This record gives sequence, C-alpha cells and structure tokens, in this order.
Amino acid sequence: MGDSFTETTSQGWGSRIMESIKGILVGGAFFVASFPLLVWNEGRAVTTARSLEEGAGAVVSVPAASVGAGNEGKLVHMSGQATTSQTLADPEFAVSVPALRLRRTVEVYQWKEDEKSETKNKIGGGTETVKTYSYSKTWDDDLIDSGRFRHPDGHENPGSKPFNNQDWTADPVKVGGFRLSSEQVSRLDKFEPLSLDAKAVLPAATAARVKATGSQFYVGKDPNVPAVGDARVGFQVARPAEVSLVARQVGDTFEGYHAKAGGTVDLLEYGVMSADAMFKAAQDRNTLLTWILRVVGFFVMFLGLVLVFRPLRVLGDVLPIVGTLLGAGIALFAGAVAAALSLVTIAIAWLAYRPLFGVVLLVLAGAAVAGLVYMTKARKAVPARA
Repeated sequence: MGDSFTETTSQGWGSRIMESIKGILVGGAFFVASFPLLVWNEGRAVTTARSLEEGAGAVVSVPAASVGAGNEGKLVHMSGQATTSQTLADPEFAVSVPALRLRRTVEVYQWKEDEKSETKNKIGGGTETVKTYSYSKTWDDDLIDSGRFRHPDGHENPGSKPFNNQDWTADPVKVGGFRLSSEQVSRLDKFEPLSLDAKAVLPAATAARVKATGSQFYVGKDPNVPAVGDARVGFQVARPAEVSLVARQVGDTFEGYHAKAGGTVDLLEYGVMSADAMFKAAQDRNTLLTWILRVVGFFVMFLGLVLVFRPLRVLGDVLPIVGTLLGAGIALFAGAVAAALSLVTIAIAWLAYRPLFGVVLLVLAGAAVAGLVYMTKARKAVPARA
C-alpha cells in the first residue's frame, strides 16, 4: 500500500445552500461571543496593569540570606540561587541527579497523517474537492490515534507506550533562607538534556526491555533503523540557577500578593533582575497578551460575519466568477465591520476602566464607522452617475 492517497468528492449546490444556512447559527454564536471576549480582555488587562502598578509601589527589596520577620505579609523582592539538597531519582532507569526538577520523556516512532485539500467551484453552484492524504513516520511523545486516519490499513500505531512520561520535583527548593512555593517551583522550566551514566546498572525488569544508546534508552531492535512502535527514553533536568522573585512573604515561604485592584502579583524570573525590571517585564507580557486577545476577538467576530453572509456567496457560485467576487466583497465588508465594532466595544469597555482613553477610542471608532458608511454610500452612488 502506498503512502499517499487522493480522493475526489463532489457537493451539489442545494446541499451547499443548506450547509451555509446552518452555518448562520454558528456564525451568529461567534459574532455574539466576540463582544464579551473583548470586554473581558480589556477588564483583565486593566486589572493586571493596575495590580502591577500597585505592586511596584509597595514592593520592598530584601536579602535572601535570612528571613526578616519585619517583612511578614509584605510584597518582597529578592534574588538568589535556587537550590535543593534533594536528589531526584527515576528508579525504573536507575537515573538520579541533584536537581530542582527531573523529567522523563518517552517518544514513540509512529505514523502520522497529513491532509491537503483543494476545492474548485463548478458552474451550477456545485464544488469538487480533491483531498490528498499522505503518511510518514515520526517521533512523538504523544500517541497518535491511527484509528482516525482516513486510510488506517498499513499505518497502524501502537495503542500504548512501553513507559510513560513522568516528572519529579524537589521539595524543598530554597533561595537563601526561604522556601519557594510549589507554584513558583513549577515555573523553573529551563530544562537541559541529562547525560546518562553508562555504568549505571538498570533494574532487571527494565534491562530486559531497553538498551542504552549514550544519551537515551532505546526500546526496539535497532536504534539506527527504527520501526513503528519503537520508543526512546530521554531525561531532562532543571538545575539550580540564579532567580529573582516578587511575592508576598508568608513565614519562610511565599504566596501571591492580592492587590486592591483585584489582581495577584507573583513574579519569578531567571537571573538577577531588579524589582523595576521585573515589573516592566510583567507589564510587557500583559500588553502582548492583551493585543493577542484583541486580535482573537476581532477574528472571531470576522469569522462569525463571514459565516452569516456565506449563503450569499453560495448563491453567487452558480457562476463561479460571481461567487468569487461576492466572497471577496463579503470578506472586505466583514473585516471592516469587525474592525469598527471591535474598536467600539474596546472603547466602551475602557469607559468603565479609564474614561479618558475610552473617549479617545470612541472618537476613533466613530470615525471608522463613518468611513465605512461613506464607502457604502459611495459604492451605491457609482452606478447612478454612470
């Protein structure tokens, strides 16, 4: 059996019309959902920004060497080496290392399916779709369900791993005289590959199933010629490192600082950073996330409008060139409306959080809506003058 298959299917104009009408409901849901998403994002952004501003004004830099009782309950900043006296171990593979975190990753050699699709409109409103399914082999630490392949025969993947992924975390992890909280330790995620000890003696149950290949353990006949179902087991470690943190001091450990603005301040960065630099980095991340979610909200609204007006496109597809022009016009219209409404929604949301900036945005939004109306009227006026 080959590793590439092509299928051609056709859909009639009538079934496309019915499908597009059903899509109106989905599009309407997307359109409606975009408004609360945009409003929530602005509220989240302002709450986070104000909480960080409040934290920047309240933070106290303290030495990490010892716990100062006078700082109990305060938002503190410190830098120091994150260390542990604990040795983390994976007993199945006789791997042990003094580290903050130890991770076992098990990859399985499997089939994967790639799908490419090309749809062409036909005169009369129908479509012809050509789908190509191609199959190749890859290493992946997630099992790929071959039962969902279009052509599973000859591309069967194993249903389980010989070993599972696993993580170990040191407890306690300290910075000077302080203990990091479990949530802070989970953010110590600078992993590096762990070199295996060639002299390590594997437990009998494991030794019967694997062979050492230097940097990994291998499950299968030949690491140089992998077969579907073979597995390779590797390890990564997060070693002791210099960190900086901002959090509320509680005894000899930390918790999130609950700001009056409604947000929580709990920052951790690798390296030695001042409190100002840490708050600036957090504000930059907040700004980036805000714009990402704004774009997501706009796209959800745009997609909803495209689906709502899709029946018009399908009606025009009786003559493919007409359908193509209608599709382009609908996309342009949906983009303009989504941009204007997104701006209006964001402006209204900001009226509740930062009125002055909200007014400025409303003016810009009004200009955008006015421009959209002017363009629409201008288009309608062209045939009349002709």
